[in-house]
Amino acid sequence: MTVIPLSESWTVTALSGPAPEGVAGRAIPATVPGSVHLDLLRAGLIDEPFDGDNETTQQWIGDVDWRFETTFRWHEDGSERRDLVAEGLDTLATITLNGVEIGRTENQHRSYRFDLGAALVEGENALRIDFDAPVPAAHERSERHGARPHVNHHPYNALRKMGSSFGWDWGIDVAASGIWKPIRIETWSTARIASVRPLVDVEGTTGVLEAHVAIERADGLRRGPLRVEVEIDDRVAQVEVAPGETSARVRVEVPDADLWWPRGHGAQPLYDVAVRLADVDAWRGRVGFRTVHVDIAPDEDGSPFALHVNGRLIHVRGANWIPDHAFLTEVDRDRYARRIAGATEANMNLLRVWGGGIYESDDFYDLCDEQGVLVWQDFLLACAAYAEEEWLSREIEAEAREAITRLSPHPSLVIWNGNNENIVAYADWGWRSKLGGLTWGEAYYRRMFPALLAELDPTRFYSAGSPYSFSSYLSPNLDQYGTVHIWDVWNTKDYASYREWKPRFVAEFGFQGPPAWTTLTDVVHDAPLDPQGAQMLVHQKAWQGNINLERGYGPHLPAPKTIDDWHWATQLNQAAALRFGISYFRSLSPYNTGTIVWQLNDDWPVISWAAVDFAERRKPLWYALKAVYAPRFATIQPAGDGLAAVLLNDADEAWSGDLVVRRLAFDGTVRAEAVIAAEVEARGAATVALPAEVAAAGEPTGEVLVVDAAGFGRALHDFAEVVEQSLDRAPLEVRAERADGAVRVHVTARSYVRDVFLLADRGHRDAAVDTGLVSLLPGEEHVFTVTGAPEDVDPSAFTAPLVLRHAGDLRA
Repeated sequence: MTVIPLSESWTVTALSGPAPEGVAGRAIPATVPGSVHLDLLRAGLIDEPFDGDNETTQQWIGDVDWRFETTFRWHEDGSERRDLVAEGLDTLATITLNGVEIGRTENQHRSYRFDLGAALVEGENALRIDFDAPVPAAHERSERHGARPHVNHHPYNALRKMGSSFGWDWGIDVAASGIWKPIRIETWSTARIASVRPLVDVEGTTGVLEAHVAIERADGLRRGPLRVEVEIDDRVAQVEVAPGETSARVRVEVPDADLWWPRGHGAQPLYDVAVRLADVDAWRGRVGFRTVHVDIAPDEDGSPFALHVNGRLIHVRGANWIPDHAFLTEVDRDRYARRIAGATEANMNLLRVWGGGIYESDDFYDLCDEQGVLVWQDFLLACAAYAEEEWLSREIEAEAREAITRLSPHPSLVIWNGNNENIVAYADWGWRSKLGGLTWGEAYYRRMFPALLAELDPTRFYSAGSPYSFSSYLSPNLDQYGTVHIWDVWNTKDYASYREWKPRFVAEFGFQGPPAWTTLTDVVHDAPLDPQGAQMLVHQKAWQGNINLERGYGPHLPAPKTIDDWHWATQLNQAAALRFGISYFRSLSPYNTGTIVWQLNDDWPVISWAAVDFAERRKPLWYALKAVYAPRFATIQPAGDGLAAVLLNDADEAWSGDLVVRRLAFDGTVRAEAVIAAEVEARGAATVALPAEVAAAGEPTGEVLVVDAAGFGRALHDFAEVVEQSLDRAPLEVRAERADGAVRVHVTARSYVRDVFLLADRGHRDAAVDTGLVSLLPGEEHVFTVTGAPEDVDPSAFTAPLVLRHAGDLRA
């Protein structure tokens, strides 16, 4: 096989639509893979799309038809087939080679292969790809086929294009066009490997690989037999593919195979697999041997959603994942690696790839394989009703087939999910009446997707949707059945209301907070800066988002008087809300088997639910998640008329020891104390009632309950909210020094101090800090280590009042 990459000498031209003077009709150098926005930016024809209100002034880009063109040379090599392979075109494209139309596309989420035949000529060739403007196309298709409910302002559900590229309640609207994945010429003879599905199982101690190999023959079905050989762990098996056959199944057994485990449960051994088709083609990949089962069997409480890998229950500590950049080609393997490290360092063991985005690149899944991060993968249908007629269903089936096949080697992928919130929207959001009999997607969720998985990859679990109660006769979002989404807290309730639910598994829930100060002010330039400023609201996509932030902190924190305090208060409240919710949900173990917080990441600089902002700065929420997702975690929860310590031990070793329980005044005076023996089995939980004389506050606004247990993070219970507490506004002694290439900030508490946090980027934009949200008792010291700051930065910059913060400094 000969491969000619087509990545050079591209131009892009605005053909029709509202392109401004200086852009219309002008051939602009284009980068492939890439996007129109980025090409215009590099050419100096638009300003930074994420800055200020440029989103509004650049809406014309999605209303323009764009033409990409290049030339390349080809010389006859005697091959029987000459194909154009486009891994990703975004989205409605007409492809012409030397004036001959060779194909059309209408799906960003799949690849295409076109036989060029006689259109490819000796010498120079001219390739042209014309893209229809996506925004008017989506509206036209919606009107033609029947408008169906959807969130946000464009009918993204009428086009197989990334839903969030049209904007979301955290995302910028940059729907445009481009060649977003590699494109190339392949010439070949005899046959080629069209795809490989290396499915695994474990039988006793033996790993079993069944490689399903699809073959394309250059001459159709006529030529003679072919040999397919599969090698794994120095073991080789082969089969002969008879004339007329285009597929093969090869079984290879690996005795005493090392099992692949989720992180925290064991190692992640990966086995190289080589598939060879005679001497004409080869495929290489990796697999990990493991089994997957999700228990949804009804019980006396409803029905669980309990994920088992290799027969072991996995308590899920996860986050939802959205596309990591609004311009997808800007995400490379290194960025994926940093983002996934952001998950693993916060003690997460699962990422859910959400259905309004994309099937991520192989780099994402490879890294999850290597790190033991489980993947829940949505099919790409989210928050909308989708037509089931042939014009759309053929594309959804094609993309699903390709995605299932491509992702089949990855041991990290354990769950396929039919959609995000579409079933609950039909059942509970009033869609049924709005649809008036139009199809809405049920055929995909209940028939197409499960049938495709049964055919192509029955080794993973399938859920028809999220949330889902695993019954057609129940509301899809009942907390005692299957998976639940909890959005009432963000939308209407105080975060203390999380205790109104008793969920088996929480697949979505979250609370907003702004990004780091530098990330925010790099793009928001309101003067003066204000939560309701014009540019601030451009970077707040949730309906009444900043009003919800104010409502959210009101019962808990003093009202901020400055924009600096608003920023700190809303970041702190976001962290407090999720810390409260996850602590409670985990305390329900084993009844509750997991949480997947919304969300880990951002795709542009925005006020959102993310734990790590677009500039990769970790918000206070990230530090809260690291604490509450610790494998060994202690929390204090209401129990009857009193309080109890709940110990979660997600480790292979049982634990026993003493709980040291103290009720302290804020000045450190011990008001009551007890020592209680406790034990927790491996991968288990234990609830220990706390004596009333210790657990009942004498002075709620000036006392704190403390539980210490060796090997667990300290558990604290505040008897009152910050807004009510008599916290010292200046409780810390502080000094900073340089040591070993870092800045070390030493803080010592003179009285009880809640949630000390160092906003490192406010000391220097490149700085980051190792720990955060540290609460201290009188006399205790903590050292923050700050990295990334240049040597000429004075260490005292990181002790300034707007840098080193704590909950009490919001008090008047």
